[in-house]
Amino acid sequence: MVVTTRIRLDRISSSTTNAALAREVIVGDAIVAEEGYVLAVRILEDKSTYNTIEDTNGRMLSLRAGDVLAGTLGARRALRGYAGVVPDQIAVGDVIHVLNLGGILGTCTSANPEIGAPFTAEVLGAVLAFPELGDRIGRPAHIRDHAIPPADRLDCTVPVVYVAGTCMNAGKTVAATELVRGLSRSGMRVAAAKLTGVSLMRDALSMLDAGAADALTFNDAGAASTHAGMTVPLAKAILNRLAALPSGRPDVIVAELGDGILGDYGVQDILRDPELMAVAGAHVLCAPDPVGCWGVAELYRREYRLPITVISGPATDNEVGREYVRTALGLPAHNALREAPALVGVVREAVSPERAAGSAAPAAA
Repeated sequence: MVVTTRIRLDRISSSTTNAALAREVIVGDAIVAEEGYVLAVRILEDKSTYNTIEDTNGRMLSLRAGDVLAGTLGARRALRGYAGVVPDQIAVGDVIHVLNLGGILGTCTSANPEIGAPFTAEVLGAVLAFPELGDRIGRPAHIRDHAIPPADRLDCTVPVVYVAGTCMNAGKTVAATELVRGLSRSGMRVAAAKLTGVSLMRDALSMLDAGAADALTFNDAGAASTHAGMTVPLAKAILNRLAALPSGRPDVIVAELGDGILGDYGVQDILRDPELMAVAGAHVLCAPDPVGCWGVAELYRREYRLPITVISGPATDNEVGREYVRTALGLPAHNALREAPALVGVVREAVSPERAAGSAAPAAA
């Protein structure tokens, strides 16, 4: 028999948005230990670093010992953050960890010393959903509830600007945001997406603030985090939805590929998918140093056979890196913070209707 309890949540993390939780919820002791299910947990200690959580409005709120948090089971494989997994079994009273600022919950397997150990939390139970009017039994809530369904086919024909990088903190979100801002100000209607990574609204909100008509992430498609084998149908679903916005078809979609090209979040699957690459209007690559620039150029040439439109990121912070990219690699290089108009200009030219009409499918020898 399932034992249920009514509790009040102090914090509702952004990763649970699709579940549309109220402040007061009913939790049960029958917990499904799989990605995407929503749990209520009690934070067990105070922390001085990495001690906030993003709520469903995108605000960053402090977490304190004793706070009751609604989070989402999920995995994380961050090079400069926490790595963690969903445990095989979870019971009320178990201790798990808060793996990211979006409220992803799991067992931490590795921590970056720069941010210290993750929050520990006591499991209070599975948050229950009551989808049927008058339903008194309920079922474990999942972020697939109200999510965009995955798509096997890409119907979107809007040109997509893919923004990828060597790893996290390589400048992808800055570049994507400046592209949204610049393309919007040039008169284009821009939509935005984050297709891979671990659940967090912050990047999508930045692109909305920069002028995107709408911005969606894999979380909107019911995923807590992404990994190989799942990203292609999610990406197609998101692009299809953005291409058919009720407010009007966008002229271009700026799509950030979170984490790194060689990371564990499924970026490679997207870059190898013929349908997704057929709508690529531009490929913007971000790297922290010249070695990273050389590496992405080699990967795109040899592994993916895709053309790079422009390189950005910290490697282009000054003339030393920009000159290397231009002379040694033969590619444009523009810093998103210091040369945003030039970066936008290169991309706008690449996605212009005249350029698209005269170009072949994106492939490079």
